[in-house]
Amino acid sequence: MRVFVTGASGHVGSAVVPELLQAGHHVIGLARSDKSAAWLTAAGAEVHRGDLDDLDGLAAAAAAADGVVHLAFKHEAMFAGDFDGAIAADLRAIGALGDALAGTGKPLVATSGTVVFAFAGLREALTEADALDAGPRIDAENAVVALAERGIRSSVVRLTPTVHSMLDHNGFIPTFISIARSKGVSAYVGDGANRWPAVHTLDAARLYRLALESAPAGSRLHAVDDEGIAFRQIAEAIGRGLDLPVVSIQPAEAEAHFGFLSAHAQADNPSSSTLTRDLLGWKPVQPGLVDDLGRGHYFDAPATTPR
Repeated sequence: MRVFVTGASGHVGSAVVPELLQAGHHVIGLARSDKSAAWLTAAGAEVHRGDLDDLDGLAAAAAAADGVVHLAFKHEAMFAGDFDGAIAADLRAIGALGDALAGTGKPLVATSGTVVFAFAGLREALTEADALDAGPRIDAENAVVALAERGIRSSVVRLTPTVHSMLDHNGFIPTFISIARSKGVSAYVGDGANRWPAVHTLDAARLYRLALESAPAGSRLHAVDDEGIAFRQIAEAIGRGLDLPVVSIQPAEAEAHFGFLSAHAQADNPSSSTLTRDLLGWKPVQPGLVDDLGRGHYFDAPATTPR
């Protein structure tokens, strides 16, 4: 297929693009900078210059493709405090992509997350059958699933809060490592029994390819390998990697220690991928999160992604 990929040079995109190319697909990657364009060219992909606000450009690229993988999100705006603006931009982009693909039967694979369900109060292990009526990122997920009714083979991949690998330079794990360095301790809240699911970047990339190639219309898919690692274990692995003490802090101290990530550090988000594995034959083969942390690359000098 000719596949248009947004977020093509970001963390997950930088694994999805080679995955697609190696499978014989032709990739057209969205690039908003010269650096991103150069990386895509070197990888063997075609470049489409633009960004998420160029709705006409998104629509034109989608219409000219055989399928779309939508990975882009305004993370910079989100981390700068404009979460609502990032959410709105994502919805507009999905609308433009959907309008371009309507009635074609072509695949559109978009991105959501598992952790929003923890914040919504779900206490059981999250499955692909679980859904919410509305909410941040949930509105986008529901919009993509609804595109199945407009003649699009749409699917959504829910990513875990931790997508880990040597390609992960700006995600939650590097941020928690930075916090531990600055505080002199690796911390967890309370008994640290709250659980985080995780997946290796390369395993997640393969799921995006499988979804593009064969996911049924309206599918919700889970990129989940580790179904629920106690946050205490993550803190202990960070402590070992940095040779720092590992400590428990009280919930009242969490915001002062973790800042805007205090809620994430306390989220309990066990998640299953049984239905996804059965549906698409997806089987993670890369190291789990704790093993990956033990390999040391997260504690080397910081690198940068080719954004």
